[in-house]
Amino acid sequence: MNVLHRNNVHVSTHHVNKPTLLYAHGFGCSQAMWNNVIPAFKEKAKQISFDFVGSGQSDIADYSFERYRRLEGYAQDVIEICDALKLDSDVIFIGHSVSCSIGVLVANERPNLFKKMIFLGPSPCFLNMPPDYQGGFERADLEGLLELMDQNYLGWASYLGPVVAGTDADPKISGQLSDSFCSTDPIITRHFAKATFFSDNREDFTKLEVPSLILQHKEDALASVEVGKFLHQHIPNSTLQILDVAGHAAHMSHPHLVIDAIEEYLRSDLPA
Repeated sequence: MNVLHRNNVHVSTHHVNKPTLLYAHGFGCSQAMWNNVIPAFKEKAKQISFDFVGSGQSDIADYSFERYRRLEGYAQDVIEICDALKLDSDVIFIGHSVSCSIGVLVANERPNLFKKMIFLGPSPCFLNMPPDYQGGFERADLEGLLELMDQNYLGWASYLGPVVAGTDADPKISGQLSDSFCSTDPIITRHFAKATFFSDNREDFTKLEVPSLILQHKEDALASVEVGKFLHQHIPNSTLQILDVAGHAAHMSHPHLVIDAIEEYLRSDLPA
């Protein structure tokens, strides 16, 4: 099995003795969602992007319903990519949404792999778990979302795109997200949705020892500021920054804010 082909891995630069940035995309998306961020670090870092199996331009023939029924299967993808590229330390992980949880699973299994982690719109659990945790959704809400996917997949994609993009986003971004949702296999996307929205990784985040930056959107229907505060309280070595953004995809709608936050956090790691 060719892991780099399976996950459509791209290494954008081959700088020696410069930091390695590894980008992971969110549910229903692809590495293309990082296209407005990656160029900013072209001369400063080695950059790696990829598609989770079943997403983007990955090899769908390698999709396994058993492996990917839980986020641990996607975490194994990341580990295998790093192994194939002979990366065993000092990687800086940059993840969006559910890939933040996937990255944490990787970090806890391979404690020396990541030097720092940057989370954009993370949520360790999308479900409300009263009285101590408000993930934002009741189980019935999420089951209804899966039911909508079964009944009207294109309608579901058209609904979710603007929610992820945010109310003030360029309509082109909503369209790009909706198109991304529509371009993936509906059965596989539903399977990934179930793994994404019904996972509870709160305990995994509390075990994280890697220094982390939490970037939370100010108005986000999928991952509220309160979720960011929860993570900040439970990740020992973390920094919380609230982006003045509506939506769940600032790397697409407001890439300059994400770039500025990354540069500031990695000031000691990136060349001047």
